[in-house]
Amino acid sequence: MQQKLKVRVYSFSFKKGIPVDESGNGGGFVFDCRGIHNPGLYDQYKPLTGKDQPVIKFLEDEGVITKLLEHAIEMVTISVDTYLKREFTDLMVNFGCTGGRHRSVYCAEKMAEHLRKTFDIEVVLIHREQATW
Repeated sequence: MQQKLKVRVYSFSFKKGIPVDESGNGGGFVFDCRGIHNPGLYDQYKPLTGKDQPVIKFLEDEGVITKLLEHAIEMVTISVDTYLKREFTDLMVNFGCTGGRHRSVYCAEKMAEHLRKTFDIEVVLIHREQATW
C-alpha cells in the first residue's frame, strides 16, 4: 500500500533559520511574510499570535496577506497534485516572519486548513517558535 503524502506546514522566525527538512528530500516551499505589516509592532498584539481574532482582523483588514496566501495556496496546490500523481511522500511548506508569532502563524494555519479541506493527505502543522504541533 502506498504511503500517504505528508505535508509539514511550519511557521518560523527567520532569526532562528529556516526549518530543516527531516525527510531528506531537501525542503520545499519557503514563503517570506516579512513584507506584511507586522502586528507585533503594536503593544496590544504583542502577547497574541496569528491564531487570535484581533491579529487575524488586523492582518485581513489590510488585505495584503490575503494576496500572498492566494498565490502561495495556488503554488502549493499545483505541487500537491503533482506529488500525489507521482506518489511522493513528503513536502514542506514554510512561512517565516521576524518573530514567528503573528504573520507566519496566520499563514501556516490558513495553508493547513486549505490542504486538509482539499486533499486526502496527512497535514502536520508546526508553529516552531510557539513549540506547538
